[in-house]
Amino acid sequence: MKKNQRSLLWFIIVLTIAAIVINLPSNKFFTFTKSLSFKQGLDLAGGTSLTLKADMKDMPQAQKAKSLESVKTVIDRRTNYFGVSEPLVQTAVNGNDYRVIVELPGVSIDQAKDIIGTTAQLSFWEKSTSSSAVLLNSSEEYFNFVATESAQAAYPPTVLQTLGTYPHETNLNGLDLEETSVGFDSQSGKPQVQLKFTSEGARRFADITKRNVGKIVAIVLDNQVIEAPRVNQPILTGDAVITGGFTTESANNLSKSLNAGALPVSLTYLQQHSVEATLGKDSLAKSLFAGALGILTIIIFMSVLYGRLGIAASIALIIYTLLVASIFKISSVTPYAITLTLSGIAGFILSIGMAVDANILIFERMKEERRAGRSWHDSLELGFSRAWTSIRDSNISSLITCFVLYEFGSGSVKGFALTLAIGVLVSMFSAIIITRTFLRVIYK
Repeated sequence: MKKNQRSLLWFIIVLTIAAIVINLPSNKFFTFTKSLSFKQGLDLAGGTSLTLKADMKDMPQAQKAKSLESVKTVIDRRTNYFGVSEPLVQTAVNGNDYRVIVELPGVSIDQAKDIIGTTAQLSFWEKSTSSSAVLLNSSEEYFNFVATESAQAAYPPTVLQTLGTYPHETNLNGLDLEETSVGFDSQSGKPQVQLKFTSEGARRFADITKRNVGKIVAIVLDNQVIEAPRVNQPILTGDAVITGGFTTESANNLSKSLNAGALPVSLTYLQQHSVEATLGKDSLAKSLFAGALGILTIIIFMSVLYGRLGIAASIALIIYTLLVASIFKISSVTPYAITLTLSGIAGFILSIGMAVDANILIFERMKEERRAGRSWHDSLELGFSRAWTSIRDSNISSLITCFVLYEFGSGSVKGFALTLAIGVLVSMFSAIIITRTFLRVIYK
């Protein structure tokens, strides 16, 4: 027991030192911290705001509202796939004017356009088997036909060049995709995009490959033929591969674009501008000062009310703050970076109060055990064990609330839920492990 207690104390000390180093400003002694920084949201660091107009002229009136909501969903999904944290996507309708307002933190206008404007419209084309197809007698007639406006309006030029004068678009498209992933060719080692179709898509793909054995099927992305394989045998599994001479980066980008989905209507840009930080450095400094003052007040309150117990809890609270800040910093170099906004900071500060709640429950339970005549050691162990169920249940309730907010909320609501959930989890570790270890050392 003593050996485990000593090991746990050293673990906490090492963890605290690591958290301090991570939170220090970058310097010549700890160069690795240069890559670690807090990722700030639109209200702290600025970003890009875009206003887009949805073209609804050919859309039935009954479907316009649904289509606009689909546009919002697709853009929100794309920004998440491309790693933009806490985007704000809103819709606005005024008469027959349908608009989408997009705010992306830490992203330039060009980057925002690349993310939103990547339509990733996937389609599959085959040669027409219709008896009404007219064959052109010479290459000159063929090139004259391809150059006509009617041909270019009806067919993508690259499809005409690949399949000839009478290509036919199949009923298989990007909406039939279940998911895509990036793999590597077993022989050449080159990146490739692997497609997995839905059950309906797999049936359609099987029909296409059955009727095109020995023929070419063109895989077209945004009206550009990216691959035109010859079908050797029917493919019935619902899986396909796009090779296309990709680099690893381009294969990943294509996979993300296809997973994000296609826009149901075309969009045009009405307004675009960079957004300055709405809080500014002065407001941010005031917010952080208010948070630090709140922590100091809690430390004084706990120390005066509970004496040595409160001092131990206050030290654990400081370590808790360092650990959570470290998690925020470390996440900035991962695909799951946590973006700090004003609402996120509010969630973090709220979690500090919840960490103190756990300690108060434990200390009050210890007082009851002392009044019952038990020793300090027994009161300590019983206080933690009997308060644990209340702490566990209250924190699980908070985590469920965080999950609901994150799952069904958007933008800053998600940021609040995420930072609060992280704070709740770390606060449980702080109250049960760190504070308990310190008190065992004090009352040894």
